Amino acid sequence: MDSAAAPVRHGDPRRWKALVVCLVAAFMTLLDVSIVNVALPSIRAGLDASEGELQWIVSGYALLFGLVLVPAGRVGDARSRRTLFMAGLVLFVAASAMAGLAQSIWLLILARFVQGAAGGVINPQIAGLIQQLFRGAERGKAFGLLGATIGLATAAGPILGGVLIQLGGPEEGWRWVFYVNIPVGLLAVFLARRLLPAGGGGRQESLDPVGVVLLGTGVIALLLPFAQERQWEGPAKWLLLPFAAATLTLFVVWELRHGRHAAPLVDLSLFRRRSYTLGAGLILLYFAGFTAIFFIYTLFLQSGLGYSPLQAGLAITPFALGSGAAAMAGGRVVHRYGRALVTAGLVLVLAGLLATLLSVRLAAGHQVALFTTLPLLLTGVGSGLVISPNQTITLSEVPPSGGGSAAGMLQTGQRMGTAVGIAAVSSLFFATVAETSGDWALAFEHGLLLVGAFVLAALALAVFDLSSSR
Repeated sequence: MDSAAAPVRHGDPRRWKALVVCLVAAFMTLLDVSIVNVALPSIRAGLDASEGELQWIVSGYALLFGLVLVPAGRVGDARSRRTLFMAGLVLFVAASAMAGLAQSIWLLILARFVQGAAGGVINPQIAGLIQQLFRGAERGKAFGLLGATIGLATAAGPILGGVLIQLGGPEEGWRWVFYVNIPVGLLAVFLARRLLPAGGGGRQESLDPVGVVLLGTGVIALLLPFAQERQWEGPAKWLLLPFAAATLTLFVVWELRHGRHAAPLVDLSLFRRRSYTLGAGLILLYFAGFTAIFFIYTLFLQSGLGYSPLQAGLAITPFALGSGAAAMAGGRVVHRYGRALVTAGLVLVLAGLLATLLSVRLAAGHQVALFTTLPLLLTGVGSGLVISPNQTITLSEVPPSGGGSAAGMLQTGQRMGTAVGIAAVSSLFFATVAETSGDWALAFEHGLLLVGAFVLAALALAVFDLSSSR
């Protein structure tokens, strides 16, 4: 156990209170990934924004979030997770205030960049603290609660965004999407200082600046063409992909060489651990499909069927409820069933997607949301059995001293999967709309099939893990 764990001993009830603080911060930062989607029409009206500028509001957050995850996890492991956690919260609150007060679209985009960076600082500290504070079956329960938080934040974003816009009005309601973070974030800072364990790894080794630059360059080059797939016209953007591959290869070579005489940014020996390698690959594929569902479904409901932002958000509620309940239950039993639980979850997700597809074909007009209630509930239950159990299994063999950087690398893979999945699914979605002169239902069906392909690939990896381990 690293020295930072000493202030909170096993059995001390403060560890559960500390976990609540972490979950509040996780919910707030991950909520901002999805809540903005339903606010985009309101932002366009309020700030006279172009489609390309609106895309930067979404992709800018995701780019900076993914960029700083690993370096922030590494600093937290080596220095102080509590200090990094609190600094990230303060920065997130300041950026939220800046976003809410923005009088021009580019000020709002800049605020979203800062928000994304702050979210990337906070999130690896959360997984690192769970590794540090919990052991055995309790760690599974803690990760179950974190998984429930991830699922609820992703699915509840459109609902909360719709409510706030409804209350604030079509032109100014979007500002409250950002203002809501301020009181929550300040309360979390106050509680973090009281409840989170002080200190950190206490190690003073180099933080590997060369590795930081190489990884950051590679991640940006990989994510940028997908994040701007619709706005950056022409094939030139795809030239960044071979550049990203070369840069990330150079990063691996550097880390192997640097690791012989100093602590590397990423401990590549993690990928010799079967649980970590397979878990990271599985969740990358799953997030490529998982997050794209909300993107195309809210577009289908609002642009295709004329739903309001609030109605579109409420239509996703069954998924949120199923995901939250199943994630908590999965966290309690993952130590008993292991990867079989994740495999069962993926099967349920595929069944739910198929049922959703059939429901859209059978439903007429505004009845779509009613017809998809049970299928989305089933999909959410399956998703809850995938995310938190997989994270528990993936990090199960990682020592607590490296929990932050390992979690940061895992979440970077999730961001990469999200960027690739949304780019691929949205391209197919909009291409179908254009080719069919506005058949939004057919576009949603095509997008759902591609989502299912990503989930099926994740299932194949889970089945391989089960069969080869036996």
